[in-house]
Amino acid sequence: MFKNYISDILLNYIQNELNSIIIDVNTVSGGDINNVYRLRCDDRSYLLKVNDRYNYPNMFAKEQQGLDAIRETKTIAVPEIVLQGEFDNDSYLILEWINVGYANTFASSMLGIQLSQLHKSTNARFGFHTDNYMGSLIQINNWYATWCDFFIEQRLQPMLKMAVDKKELTRNDIHQFDQLYKKLPGLFTEEPPSLLHGDLWGGNYLIDIDGKPYLIDPAVSYGNREFDIAMTTLFGGFDRAFYEAYNGEYPLSPGWQQRLKLWTLYPLLVHVNLFGGMYAKQVRDNLSIYA
Repeated sequence: MFKNYISDILLNYIQNELNSIIIDVNTVSGGDINNVYRLRCDDRSYLLKVNDRYNYPNMFAKEQQGLDAIRETKTIAVPEIVLQGEFDNDSYLILEWINVGYANTFASSMLGIQLSQLHKSTNARFGFHTDNYMGSLIQINNWYATWCDFFIEQRLQPMLKMAVDKKELTRNDIHQFDQLYKKLPGLFTEEPPSLLHGDLWGGNYLIDIDGKPYLIDPAVSYGNREFDIAMTTLFGGFDRAFYEAYNGEYPLSPGWQQRLKLWTLYPLLVHVNLFGGMYAKQVRDNLSIYA
């Protein structure tokens, strides 16, 4: 029927669920974990994400929960969720199709302002009401009273143990992290827990053709908002207008620039566990600044 990696059986099932006629299917780049497609139907276009329901159980249900949490704040747009479910061995998520434009200065400023407004959505404790995924790895979100304890016990320690078990890091690295844990309370000022996107690198936001920002692929929790800002610095994709607009709307605590590499220890540990290689060196380099 269509020249791609998705089965005709699944497409026919989705077509019936949508109550639409699928005219064409095209693969979309950028799906590291999932197979991603554009469905052009007789009524509109959709984004379809598919993965193995047994390799990544409930991944799309968790993604939907994250998107819903952001949407409920009414601060920044996320794609409309059309359908989410399972069929045979597959899980699928269908979202509205966003026609992507360019991140000009105005759009970058709007992204900064709206992210700061998202971060004003707070909670009494750090964590989230459900676990979810960071990339393809399970992310535990048990509730904690302080960011310090949450960041150590729910973010750094599980990823560090995994990296040592994989022999990507060593017992000496564990010792260095133990030194950091002792110093961490004095390295920052606790703030109320903010709703975080949680995986805010440059590939996880879109600007539509009207200049409207959207957040995609969240790994939400309530945490220290500097964590989201730190994530934006890992792989680029955010310009000066974004940071200036954010700080103009909701100024970060003094010294935030000096803490960026501290908070990126977690996503770097995730990358060590997924990809190994140079990310172990980045972890050690960042750790040496604080430990």
